[in-house]
Amino acid sequence: MTRPAARGSADRLARLLNLVPYLLARPGIEIAEAAGDLGVTERQLREDLELLWVCGLPGYGPGDLIDMAFDGDRVTITYDAGIDRPLRLTPDEALALVVALRMLAETPGVANRDAVERALAKIEAAGDLVGAPVAVRLPGDTRRVEALRAAVAGGKALRITYYTAARDETTERVIDPLRMLMVSGRAYVEAWCRRAEAVRLFRADRIDAVTELDEPASVPPQAVPHDLTEGVFRPSADLPLITLRIGRGERWITEYYPCERVEAGDGDQWLVSLRVTDLGWARRFVLGLGPEVTVVAPVELAEQVRATAAAALDAYAVPAPTVVPASTGLSPRPGDDPEHAPSGDPAVAGRTQ
Repeated sequence: MTRPAARGSADRLARLLNLVPYLLARPGIEIAEAAGDLGVTERQLREDLELLWVCGLPGYGPGDLIDMAFDGDRVTITYDAGIDRPLRLTPDEALALVVALRMLAETPGVANRDAVERALAKIEAAGDLVGAPVAVRLPGDTRRVEALRAAVAGGKALRITYYTAARDETTERVIDPLRMLMVSGRAYVEAWCRRAEAVRLFRADRIDAVTELDEPASVPPQAVPHDLTEGVFRPSADLPLITLRIGRGERWITEYYPCERVEAGDGDQWLVSLRVTDLGWARRFVLGLGPEVTVVAPVELAEQVRATAAAALDAYAVPAPTVVPASTGLSPRPGDDPEHAPSGDPAVAGRTQ
């Protein structure tokens, strides 16, 4: 329930924001006439004008605050501090807000969804956008996200089949859901994983199957949701630290991954140190970067990269056997080269390899 004081403050703020453009359009207007137009008393209008004296842009010094001139009972705005139009949304602004609110309503894990829906309804009504042909869909499998959201809302434990990209493996787990959330455009289920005995994040697009169990979700007291204000991956001292020597073409690594140390090396090379979830992920990461990247540390990672690269080269070391076309039993046509004619003769067939 909105308190009267809060409602009065909100009404006054709206009135002040509309007052400046109103006065700009009517320089020298009498205060009594302005009060009548605005539906307030002269005393209230004078109090609003006194408040405007101390409103303006950050800095709040000369040239930052709203300024006005009085001539008897007449008032003129001489500096508007950028508030030069009424507090009304243009059609484009209203549509942009509708799209943003609809996307917010579709986002998993949003609290106070009812408040979002109420704000959306008000803006659509004010902007004559009710029933506007605007459809918002988040990236990814929307049906899967909706199914997961319903399962999490049901308050039951879930059995999931999950693909872990870092280890390139698929496992079955029983989880006790905490919440659905959206991070960097991807939907996640945050839950207590009974297999890991810890809170884990499960990407919705990597959950291959979900079964709702008969038992209710049982989240232990030590289960604390992650702080995701800086993203899903949070480097910590207990994770492996790798050091790479990179060329100019791979410097983008320092912009896309949280690096603990970046130092200039010989020539255009940089030494970059960063934390990784495990060395298996780091091995695949380095192999995908190309020849301008060299593993400096740890030695174990360098050996894994070398062994994997050598195995890949060995796969191409021996030429693949040539497949001999099967004989058709046809006789060569006049003018055909007998050497390349289809034949069951091994001597002829040998020359076509």
